[in-house]
Amino acid sequence: MKKRHAAFAGMPVSAAFALVLAAALWSPAASAATLEGASLSVLWALPFAGILLSIAVLPLVMPHLWHRHFGKIAAAWAVVFLAPFAYAFGFDTALGTLAHALVEEYIPFIVLLTALYTIAGGICVRGNLHGSPKVNTAILALGTVLASVMGTTGAAMLLIRPLLRANDNRKHVVHVVVFFIFLVANAGGSLTPLGDPPLFLGFLNGVSFFWTTVHLLLPMLFVCSLLLALFYALDWYFYHHREEERAAALDPTPDTRRFSIEGKANVVLLALVVALVLMSGLWKPGLSLTVFGTALELQNAVRDVLLVALALISLVITPRSARVGNAFNWAPIEEVAKLFAGIFITIAPVIMMLRAGAHGPFASVVDLVTNERGAPVDAMYFWATGLLSSFLDNAPTYLVFFNLVGGDAPTLMTSGATTLAAISAGAVFMGANSYIGNAPNFMVKSMAESRGVRMPSFFAYLGWSGAILVPVFLLTTWLFFSGQ
Repeated sequence: MKKRHAAFAGMPVSAAFALVLAAALWSPAASAATLEGASLSVLWALPFAGILLSIAVLPLVMPHLWHRHFGKIAAAWAVVFLAPFAYAFGFDTALGTLAHALVEEYIPFIVLLTALYTIAGGICVRGNLHGSPKVNTAILALGTVLASVMGTTGAAMLLIRPLLRANDNRKHVVHVVVFFIFLVANAGGSLTPLGDPPLFLGFLNGVSFFWTTVHLLLPMLFVCSLLLALFYALDWYFYHHREEERAAALDPTPDTRRFSIEGKANVVLLALVVALVLMSGLWKPGLSLTVFGTALELQNAVRDVLLVALALISLVITPRSARVGNAFNWAPIEEVAKLFAGIFITIAPVIMMLRAGAHGPFASVVDLVTNERGAPVDAMYFWATGLLSSFLDNAPTYLVFFNLVGGDAPTLMTSGATTLAAISAGAVFMGANSYIGNAPNFMVKSMAESRGVRMPSFFAYLGWSGAILVPVFLLTTWLFFSGQ
């Protein structure tokens, strides 16, 4: 138990939070100068492009180096951005940019993911199903429904292990995990602010809780139903025509008809996570601490501290056998924490330039999403938000386009409802286009690989999403976002 506590305490999120908070308290007068994205050159996007290329290429050409030093490589790209940025615009501006990336974006992001990963990892489903097409489709459908209730991370962490166990005697398993990422780790989380971080940001900015339930229900049902049907057909083909199942005696986890759940107390902790997320959106005490120019609001600080506390409680009260049964380890969340720290830091100038709109280096993006009358084009907002969410983090990308179209929630929920729906759907659905589009994608990939599944490389996964998701999204555009 002490080892597990030490592992959690050593997570990057804790170190980052302590570093920024201590610096703020030590030097409360420090603040960051305001920097307009219109003044930046596109060259400031190169470190972000560098970290993306590293994630895509190095696991293929230098796998040993990458798996041993991916955290150092991510940190190096962050330094490549921050050092010249500080030289060009001043230390205060660079420090403020770093504080904003960590305090307002990265820390809440990784704290929530870590809490969900830790708590869901303490719920062990005992027993093993047989990974037939019907069973696999049912598990994916269940995860799709749960994703909007307990978040894509919670649902993915809860069900990926039983799914992998059910299929560990099959030869062809990659497609099962890929569709799991499509559905459970992404599209399923589109109905509530609890489902996916972009929708949570919309909730914090005034979008009502059930607005997405009403306006994204039909697109979500269409996308998910079509993907489930495609999965069933593909899994049926592999199962009946290409499968080479192991003999029952060689099955690593033999099928059983008896099922039980160990670590049930974690279900209560998951409910408390949901309550804390809701609290941070509804409770507005108006108190905050300024961290190098970035406001750390009381409700968000309370939420994050209590989320860490819930994760620690989960570690204490969960029977060791439950985590052993799940083969629980910190590797997936460690990979996400290190890589996304670099991504959140190097993405900062890209977000600044996008927020500058028509006055910034990415003015061509603004031109793409508006017509000759200056009105928003829903189909283009869907694809622009979606494609950027595929390679940038989908939460800040959502916020950029939310503000680009006005940023006024009451107006967007009424007269701008179709455009807000297009932005929301693009951010959530197309997070599945790449491994880095949404954090659970990386977690699922890492967990599958730890169970012996040879997951597609970065570019090979893009091939899967291009062949399957792009046609589905084209149909979605035609049906729901082409009304202008």
